[in-house]
Amino acid sequence: MSIFVNAETTVVIQGISPTSQGLYHGLRNRAYGTKVVAGTNPKRGGETIEGIPVFASVAEAVEATGATASFISVPPPAAPAAILEAAEAGVPFIVCITEGIPAHDEARVYNRLRREFPGTRLLGPNCPGIISAGQCNIGITSGDIALPGGPVGLVSRSGTVFYQAMYELTQKGIGQTTGVGIGGDPVPGTSFIDVLQAFEADPETKAILMIGEIGGSAEEEAAAFIKEHVSKPVVAYIAGVTAPPGRKMGHAGAIVSGSKGTAKAKMEALAAAGVLVAQNPTEAGEKMAEVVRHLG
Repeated sequence: MSIFVNAETTVVIQGISPTSQGLYHGLRNRAYGTKVVAGTNPKRGGETIEGIPVFASVAEAVEATGATASFISVPPPAAPAAILEAAEAGVPFIVCITEGIPAHDEARVYNRLRREFPGTRLLGPNCPGIISAGQCNIGITSGDIALPGGPVGLVSRSGTVFYQAMYELTQKGIGQTTGVGIGGDPVPGTSFIDVLQAFEADPETKAILMIGEIGGSAEEEAAAFIKEHVSKPVVAYIAGVTAPPGRKMGHAGAIVSGSKGTAKAKMEALAAAGVLVAQNPTEAGEKMAEVVRHLG
Protein backbone atom coordinates (compact mmCIF):
# COMPACT_ATOMS: atom_id res chain seq x y z
CA MET A 1 0.00 0.00 0.00
CA SER A 2 1.06 3.64 -0.14
CA ILE A 3 0.09 6.99 1.30
CA PHE A 4 -1.21 10.10 -0.51
CA VAL A 5 -0.51 8.79 -4.05
CA ASN A 6 -0.66 5.42 -5.80
CA ALA A 7 -0.72 3.76 -9.20
CA GLU A 8 -4.11 5.32 -9.99
CA THR A 9 -3.03 8.91 -9.29
CA THR A 10 -3.26 11.14 -12.36
CA VAL A 11 -1.02 14.19 -12.61
CA VAL A 12 -1.20 17.62 -14.23
CA ILE A 13 2.10 19.51 -14.62
CA GLN A 14 1.66 23.21 -13.97
CA GLY A 15 4.03 25.41 -15.92
CA ILE A 16 4.83 23.10 -18.82
CA SER A 17 6.77 24.22 -21.89
CA PRO A 18 9.25 22.55 -24.26
CA THR A 19 12.20 23.78 -22.16
CA SER A 20 10.74 23.80 -18.64
CA GLN A 21 12.01 21.93 -15.62
CA GLY A 22 8.44 20.80 -15.09
CA LEU A 23 8.49 18.99 -18.41
CA TYR A 24 11.94 17.49 -17.75
CA HIS A 25 10.96 16.03 -14.40
CA GLY A 26 7.42 15.25 -15.53
CA LEU A 27 8.79 13.07 -18.33
CA ARG A 28 11.03 11.28 -15.82
CA ASN A 29 7.99 10.75 -13.61
CA ARG A 30 6.06 9.40 -16.60
CA ALA A 31 8.90 7.04 -17.49
CA TYR A 32 8.67 5.70 -13.93
CA GLY A 33 5.05 4.78 -14.60
CA THR A 34 3.29 7.82 -13.16
CA LYS A 35 0.11 8.73 -15.04
CA VAL A 36 0.93 12.21 -16.33
CA VAL A 37 -2.29 13.21 -18.08
CA ALA A 38 -2.01 16.96 -18.66
CA GLY A 39 0.04 20.12 -18.49
CA THR A 40 -0.93 23.76 -18.11
CA ASN A 41 0.41 26.92 -19.66
CA PRO A 42 -1.80 29.98 -20.31
CA LYS A 43 0.08 30.68 -23.53
CA ARG A 44 0.06 27.12 -24.90
CA GLY A 45 -3.48 25.87 -24.32
CA GLY A 46 -4.46 23.42 -27.06
CA GLU A 47 -0.90 22.29 -27.78
CA THR A 48 0.57 18.87 -27.14
CA ILE A 49 4.11 18.62 -25.74
CA GLU A 50 5.83 15.21 -25.71
CA GLY A 51 2.44 13.55 -25.91
CA ILE A 52 1.05 15.58 -23.00
CA PRO A 53 -2.06 17.67 -23.77
CA VAL A 54 -1.67 21.26 -22.60
CA PHE A 55 -4.50 23.37 -21.20
CA ALA A 56 -4.69 27.08 -20.45
CA SER A 57 -5.75 26.48 -16.83
CA VAL A 58 -5.83 23.77 -14.19
CA ALA A 59 -9.62 23.91 -14.12
CA GLU A 60 -9.71 23.04 -17.83
CA ALA A 61 -7.18 20.25 -17.34
CA VAL A 62 -9.12 18.73 -14.45
CA GLU A 63 -12.40 18.94 -16.36
CA ALA A 64 -10.89 17.20 -19.38
CA THR A 65 -8.73 14.58 -17.66
CA GLY A 66 -9.92 14.23 -14.07
CA ALA A 67 -6.39 14.84 -12.76
CA THR A 68 -6.10 14.08 -9.05
CA ALA A 69 -2.66 15.55 -8.37
CA SER A 70 -0.65 18.55 -9.49
CA PHE A 71 3.10 18.94 -9.96
CA ILE A 72 4.14 22.60 -9.69
CA SER A 73 7.53 23.64 -11.02
CA VAL A 74 7.29 27.40 -11.63
CA PRO A 75 9.42 30.38 -10.47
CA PRO A 76 8.90 31.67 -6.91
CA PRO A 77 6.80 34.74 -7.84
CA ALA A 78 4.26 32.54 -9.65
CA ALA A 79 4.17 29.58 -7.26
CA PRO A 80 1.67 30.87 -4.65
CA ALA A 81 -0.90 31.63 -7.35
CA ALA A 82 -0.24 28.25 -8.98
CA ILE A 83 -0.92 26.44 -5.70
CA LEU A 84 -4.18 28.30 -5.18
CA GLU A 85 -5.20 27.73 -8.80
CA ALA A 86 -4.85 23.98 -8.33
CA ALA A 87 -6.80 24.08 -5.07
CA GLU A 88 -9.58 26.13 -6.67
CA ALA A 89 -9.77 23.54 -9.46
CA GLY A 90 -10.42 20.85 -6.86
CA VAL A 91 -7.06 19.06 -7.05
CA PRO A 92 -6.75 17.07 -3.81
CA PHE A 93 -2.95 16.64 -3.79
CA ILE A 94 -0.43 19.31 -4.83
CA VAL A 95 3.34 18.89 -5.00
CA CYS A 96 5.32 22.14 -5.22
CA ILE A 97 9.09 21.81 -5.65
CA THR A 98 9.72 25.56 -6.07
CA GLU A 99 12.47 26.95 -3.86
CA GLY A 100 12.77 30.58 -2.77
CA ILE A 101 9.13 31.43 -2.05
CA PRO A 102 9.05 34.14 0.66
CA ALA A 103 7.92 32.79 4.03
CA HIS A 104 5.06 35.31 4.29
CA ASP A 105 3.71 34.08 0.95
CA GLU A 106 3.95 30.48 2.15
CA ALA A 107 2.06 31.38 5.34
CA ARG A 108 -0.65 33.20 3.40
CA VAL A 109 -1.16 30.26 1.02
CA TYR A 110 -1.07 27.71 3.86
CA ASN A 111 -3.76 29.57 5.80
CA ARG A 112 -5.97 29.95 2.72
CA LEU A 113 -5.69 26.24 2.01
CA ARG A 114 -6.62 25.36 5.58
CA ARG A 115 -9.51 27.82 5.62
CA GLU A 116 -10.97 27.52 2.12
CA PHE A 117 -9.73 24.20 0.71
CA PRO A 118 -9.58 21.65 3.55
CA GLY A 119 -9.83 18.81 1.04
CA THR A 120 -6.53 19.77 -0.61
CA ARG A 121 -3.11 18.67 0.66
CA LEU A 122 0.01 20.62 -0.30
CA LEU A 123 3.40 18.90 -0.21
CA GLY A 124 6.24 21.41 -0.12
CA PRO A 125 7.20 23.97 -1.25
CA ASN A 126 10.94 23.47 -1.69
CA CYS A 127 10.71 19.70 -1.52
CA PRO A 128 11.81 16.71 -3.63
CA GLY A 129 8.25 15.42 -3.83
CA ILE A 130 6.82 11.98 -3.17
CA ILE A 131 7.50 8.49 -4.44
CA SER A 132 5.34 5.46 -3.74
CA ALA A 133 7.82 2.83 -4.82
CA GLY A 134 6.81 1.04 -8.00
CA GLN A 135 3.55 3.00 -8.27
CA CYS A 136 3.90 6.77 -8.57
CA ASN A 137 6.66 9.38 -8.52
CA ILE A 138 5.85 13.10 -8.44
CA GLY A 139 8.78 15.48 -8.18
CA ILE A 140 12.53 15.22 -8.62
CA THR A 141 13.40 11.97 -6.85
CA SER A 142 15.28 9.48 -9.01
CA GLY A 143 13.02 6.47 -9.35
CA ASP A 144 15.87 3.96 -9.57
CA ILE A 145 16.86 4.43 -5.92
CA ALA A 146 13.49 3.23 -4.62
CA LEU A 147 12.79 -0.45 -3.99
CA PRO A 148 9.09 -1.41 -4.05
CA GLY A 149 7.40 -3.67 -1.57
CA GLY A 150 7.84 -2.08 1.83
CA PRO A 151 7.91 -2.41 4.77
CA VAL A 152 9.51 1.00 5.45
CA GLY A 153 8.01 4.45 4.99
CA LEU A 154 10.31 7.47 4.80
CA VAL A 155 9.70 11.13 5.64
CA SER A 156 12.35 13.82 5.37
CA ARG A 157 12.92 17.57 5.54
CA SER A 158 16.21 17.25 3.66
CA GLY A 159 16.13 16.31 -0.01
CA THR A 160 19.65 14.98 -0.47
CA VAL A 161 19.66 13.01 2.78
CA PHE A 162 16.26 11.64 1.75
CA TYR A 163 17.84 10.23 -1.41
CA GLN A 164 20.75 8.76 0.51
CA ALA A 165 18.52 7.20 3.16
CA MET A 166 16.32 5.60 0.52
CA TYR A 167 19.34 4.25 -1.33
CA GLU A 168 20.85 2.91 1.92
CA LEU A 169 17.69 0.85 2.40
CA THR A 170 17.60 -0.28 -1.22
CA GLN A 171 21.23 -1.44 -1.05
CA LYS A 172 20.27 -3.58 1.95
CA GLY A 173 17.31 -5.09 0.09
CA ILE A 174 14.80 -3.25 2.27
CA GLY A 175 11.79 -2.06 0.30
CA GLN A 176 9.86 1.13 0.80
CA THR A 177 6.14 1.86 0.77
CA THR A 178 6.25 5.63 0.26
CA GLY A 179 8.98 8.25 0.56
CA VAL A 180 7.76 11.76 1.38
CA GLY A 181 9.97 14.83 1.16
CA ILE A 182 8.17 17.53 3.15
CA GLY A 183 10.76 20.24 2.42
CA GLY A 184 12.78 22.46 4.69
CA ASP A 185 10.97 25.78 4.41
CA PRO A 186 9.50 27.45 7.52
CA VAL A 187 5.86 26.84 6.49
CA PRO A 188 5.54 23.37 4.92
CA GLY A 189 2.15 22.37 3.58
CA THR A 190 2.56 18.87 5.03
CA SER A 191 4.30 18.25 8.35
CA PHE A 192 6.14 15.35 9.93
CA ILE A 193 3.04 14.69 12.02
CA ASP A 194 0.79 14.53 8.95
CA VAL A 195 3.02 11.88 7.39
CA LEU A 196 3.59 9.94 10.61
CA GLN A 197 -0.17 9.77 11.10
CA ALA A 198 -0.63 8.44 7.57
CA PHE A 199 2.11 5.83 8.00
CA GLU A 200 0.63 4.72 11.31
CA ALA A 201 -2.68 4.09 9.53
CA ASP A 202 -1.08 2.27 6.57
CA PRO A 203 -1.11 -1.50 7.19
CA GLU A 204 1.78 -2.15 4.79
CA THR A 205 4.14 0.33 6.43
CA LYS A 206 5.66 -1.58 9.34
CA ALA A 207 8.46 0.84 10.28
CA ILE A 208 9.28 4.51 9.68
CA LEU A 209 12.54 6.27 8.84
CA MET A 210 12.46 9.97 9.68
CA ILE A 211 15.07 12.48 8.51
CA GLY A 212 15.12 15.84 10.26
CA GLU A 213 17.52 18.75 10.35
CA ILE A 214 18.47 21.66 12.54
CA GLY A 215 16.17 24.63 12.99
CA GLY A 216 12.59 25.05 14.05
CA SER A 217 10.62 22.74 16.32
CA ALA A 218 9.11 20.25 13.86
CA GLU A 219 11.18 17.32 15.10
CA GLU A 220 10.37 17.98 18.76
CA GLU A 221 6.67 18.19 17.86
CA ALA A 222 7.01 14.94 15.92
CA ALA A 223 8.67 13.31 18.93
CA ALA A 224 5.73 14.21 21.14
CA PHE A 225 3.33 12.81 18.53
CA ILE A 226 5.34 9.59 18.18
CA LYS A 227 5.34 9.05 21.92
CA GLU A 228 1.56 9.30 22.13
CA HIS A 229 0.27 8.05 18.80
CA VAL A 230 2.78 5.93 16.84
CA SER A 231 2.99 2.23 17.62
CA LYS A 232 5.42 1.33 14.83
CA PRO A 233 9.23 1.44 15.28
CA VAL A 234 10.82 4.72 14.17
CA VAL A 235 14.45 5.34 13.26
CA ALA A 236 15.63 8.95 12.92
CA TYR A 237 18.61 10.97 11.81
CA ILE A 238 19.02 14.72 12.28
CA ALA A 239 21.16 16.51 9.70
CA GLY A 240 23.40 19.27 11.04
CA VAL A 241 24.86 17.53 14.08
CA THR A 242 28.07 19.56 13.86
CA ALA A 243 26.46 22.90 12.97
CA PRO A 244 27.23 25.63 15.54
CA PRO A 245 24.43 27.81 16.98
CA GLY A 246 23.34 30.47 14.49
CA ARG A 247 24.51 28.49 11.46
CA LYS A 248 22.03 28.47 8.58
CA MET A 249 21.98 25.51 6.25
CA GLY A 250 20.56 25.34 2.74
CA HIS A 251 16.93 25.54 3.81
CA ALA A 252 15.15 28.63 5.03
CA GLY A 253 13.83 26.70 8.00
CA ALA A 254 17.20 25.25 9.01
CA ILE A 255 18.55 27.86 11.36
CA VAL A 256 19.49 27.40 14.99
CA SER A 257 18.63 30.12 17.49
CA GLY A 258 20.31 29.76 20.88
CA SER A 259 19.59 26.32 22.27
CA LYS A 260 16.43 25.90 20.22
CA GLY A 261 16.48 23.88 17.04
CA THR A 262 19.84 22.22 17.65
CA ALA A 263 20.48 18.69 16.49
CA LYS A 264 21.25 17.69 20.08
CA ALA A 265 17.90 18.92 21.38
CA LYS A 266 16.02 17.19 18.61
CA MET A 267 17.90 13.92 19.05
CA GLU A 268 17.25 13.95 22.79
CA ALA A 269 13.53 14.59 22.28
CA LEU A 270 13.26 11.75 19.77
CA ALA A 271 15.24 9.33 21.93
CA ALA A 272 12.98 10.16 24.89
CA ALA A 273 10.00 9.22 22.72
CA GLY A 274 11.46 5.77 22.05
CA VAL A 275 12.89 6.54 18.62
CA LEU A 276 16.15 4.86 17.57
CA VAL A 277 18.41 7.84 16.78
CA ALA A 278 21.34 7.47 14.37
CA GLN A 279 24.45 9.63 14.08
CA ASN A 280 24.58 9.54 10.27
CA PRO A 281 22.49 8.30 7.33
CA THR A 282 24.42 5.05 6.97
CA GLU A 283 23.87 4.22 10.62
CA ALA A 284 20.19 5.04 10.15
CA GLY A 285 20.05 2.43 7.40
CA GLU A 286 21.82 -0.08 9.61
CA LYS A 287 19.47 0.54 12.50
CA MET A 288 16.47 0.16 10.21
CA ALA A 289 17.86 -3.10 8.84
CA GLU A 290 17.99 -4.38 12.42
CA VAL A 291 14.43 -3.23 13.02
CA VAL A 292 13.19 -4.96 9.86
CA ARG A 293 14.87 -8.22 10.86
CA HIS A 294 12.77 -8.28 14.03
CA LEU A 295 9.45 -7.30 12.53
CA GLY A 296 6.71 -9.82 13.08
